[in-house]
Amino acid sequence: MNGQNQNGKVISSKGKGRGCLTWLGRIMLLIIGLSIVGYIYEPIVEAAEMKAYPPPGQMVDVGGYHLHIHCTGTGSPTVVVRSGWGDMSASWGWVQPEVAKTTRICTYDRAGMGWSELSPQPRTAREYAKELHTLLVKANEPGPYVLVGHSMGGFTVIVYAHDYPDEVSGLVLVDTQDLPTSNVATYRPAPKPGGTPIPALLARIGLVRLLGGPLGSVENLPDGDKQAYTAFAVAPRSVQTFIDELKGMSEGGAQARAVTSLGSLPIIVLSRGKDQDAKHTAAQTALLQLSTNSQQLFAEQSGHPIHIEQPQDAIAAIVKMVEIVRQAIQK
Repeated sequence: MNGQNQNGKVISSKGKGRGCLTWLGRIMLLIIGLSIVGYIYEPIVEAAEMKAYPPPGQMVDVGGYHLHIHCTGTGSPTVVVRSGWGDMSASWGWVQPEVAKTTRICTYDRAGMGWSELSPQPRTAREYAKELHTLLVKANEPGPYVLVGHSMGGFTVIVYAHDYPDEVSGLVLVDTQDLPTSNVATYRPAPKPGGTPIPALLARIGLVRLLGGPLGSVENLPDGDKQAYTAFAVAPRSVQTFIDELKGMSEGGAQARAVTSLGSLPIIVLSRGKDQDAKHTAAQTALLQLSTNSQQLFAEQSGHPIHIEQPQDAIAAIVKMVEIVRQAIQK
């Protein structure tokens, strides 16, 4: 079917179609070209950033892959920090130096996050606890430990305290993610890590790195920690792990929920003061039932990432737990 333009010239609908296909083809070629460039460019940038930001701690073989652990300070008990979902050790840049003035403190990166290598095992709370146990043994960091867990990290430290009770002297639960309310038998089993979800694919061609700044991946952290955090947050390995951890969250939450009592283990629940709702408030209060020796503190001016938004409150809670443990040993 043909038409006419304002000058009376005949325009073929076939011509219009060919024109659209030509432009579509050019756009596709441009996208493919940029993707190829990004695919080549991304590993080069990753290698450069790994050289620019080497791991501040040590890399430890935990059974076929290496995890990064960074320990500073001296004294007992040793504090071990487990970061939240999609987070890494550098996010504790405000907290670690201050706690190190009081006792020894170790931050570490879970498999696939920060400087740590990927693990072939499903990303669940019990698997994280096993990895952390092996890491501490291999790194020659003796317990018992004060375990600090932020957000989803709370699942891990609760399971760790249950599975290795002789190795834990206290818990600090920093705005722990809400435990599941449904029956533990209804969880979704965690798959093996891997696959190529769209976010990971976009990271492999450098698009996540390009959008990292505008999307807010830069945290309010000390210089050095901020740059390292930004660099690793947008790496394909971290993006893939972020997805894998999400897939393991249901089973991990069920594992933590199955722990109903930790006896008289000292526990401090540090809860955010902002962006609260009734569900989260109730979930935070419920954590106090894990022990007969528990207390709740609040970071009144902070949202979920208390260790970044109001680090002085995270520091105070950790140091308070260290003092509780030391006093118990002296009795």
